[in-house]
Amino acid sequence: MRKLLSDVADRAHRYSESMSTRRVFPSAEAIERLKLLQVPLQDEPIEPDTVLAELDEIGSPATVATTGGRYFGFVVGGSLPAAMAANMLAGAWDQNAARVLSPIASSLEDVCIGWLISLLGLPPNVGAGFVTGATMANFSGLAAARHALLAQRGWDAEARGLFGAPPITVVVGEEVHVSVLKALSMLGLGWDRVVRVPVDGQGRMRAEKLPDISGPTIVCIQAGNVNTGAFDPAEEICETAREREAWVHVDGAFGLWALASPERAHLANGVLDADSWATDGHKWLNVPQDSGIAFVRHADHLRAAMSATAAYLIEGVGREPYHYTPEMSRRARGIEIWAALRSLGRSGLADLVERTCLYAAQFAQALEAAGYEILNDVVLNQVLVSFGSADLTRRVIARLQEDGTAWFGGTEWQGHHAMRISVSSWATTEEDVQRCLDVIVRIAREEAKR
Repeated sequence: MRKLLSDVADRAHRYSESMSTRRVFPSAEAIERLKLLQVPLQDEPIEPDTVLAELDEIGSPATVATTGGRYFGFVVGGSLPAAMAANMLAGAWDQNAARVLSPIASSLEDVCIGWLISLLGLPPNVGAGFVTGATMANFSGLAAARHALLAQRGWDAEARGLFGAPPITVVVGEEVHVSVLKALSMLGLGWDRVVRVPVDGQGRMRAEKLPDISGPTIVCIQAGNVNTGAFDPAEEICETAREREAWVHVDGAFGLWALASPERAHLANGVLDADSWATDGHKWLNVPQDSGIAFVRHADHLRAAMSATAAYLIEGVGREPYHYTPEMSRRARGIEIWAALRSLGRSGLADLVERTCLYAAQFAQALEAAGYEILNDVVLNQVLVSFGSADLTRRVIARLQEDGTAWFGGTEWQGHHAMRISVSSWATTEEDVQRCLDVIVRIAREEAKR
């Protein structure tokens, strides 16, 4: 085992060291070589070191370099060194997050909840669940909302389901993220029956267009639009919702982390007046994939929506993690969150948020100076750029992806085809930004001449 783990560390180190020189998206040849893994399962065992070598030598070249500094396609943060190392140690520990199965895992969740409450300014008695990502964080927060609203009307949604239950109205903005709609569909609340509110030119919900709210109602707002980075007007929406006894849920997959930055926290004014919040750890906190957090103002609502009991399930003393998440058997993903927060501290996290926002502004300013249209107000870490016609913009994106220096995605934004630049990795440097800008401008000019 010592030799094998040493081999893993060496291979992981070589992979990490390659980030500055390798293509961001794998070459066609590397992807083609994946066919070497498509073999029938053999009859006899194979030595672990042989398995590891095969995985590394064929698999590593075919990965997308999201842990490096030049990946800007989606809001994906690279793994911080401390978080990546903690992930490797957690793999060796192989802990289930239940308290009786892992005192360390459950204790670290308790610590992280306290730290996050302090960092983000959340209510002191908030309930939290450590889940797989923003989709399940939205699911968990909305499940708590469903429970609370129906319980107020004498209906036990968990025991009786929704057959015959009082109807719940769900209000969303026209720019609602698909993860919220997916969560609503899984909860039996549906995505076709939502009430959609018009948005402005940045994708912000227009508070004056909120419908008349009566009866059990959930209002879903955004902290950080996935295209523009804009925030819905939370203060106005939460005030209206409170008057009508509606529940406000915040999809803050990446934008909620703005609260950790003194320079950006004002963008989230009013967000803390909501009733539940969803965020991703593998976005701006830069922990490994499969990490999200659901927060609910009153912990009892989250626990009631998520908890399950059985005679064989022995509970420890204190908060039992599986009472706050959809999964019961789950890995101890709070370990990496603890390591990230412990390594960064308050100032480090604030700097990570602010630095990546400044890089986004640098992208926008340079591209605008080069003659290209920036379609959004760059207030956070998101930039939308058009290179002219939709066809030209698509060609530029395709060429950039083929080039391999960086990876940018495309999107449709209020009638425009645009390239989306998402800056969220701790590993991105000013040199990375300038290198990418040089490539973008060169390719855009070449394509414009075709």
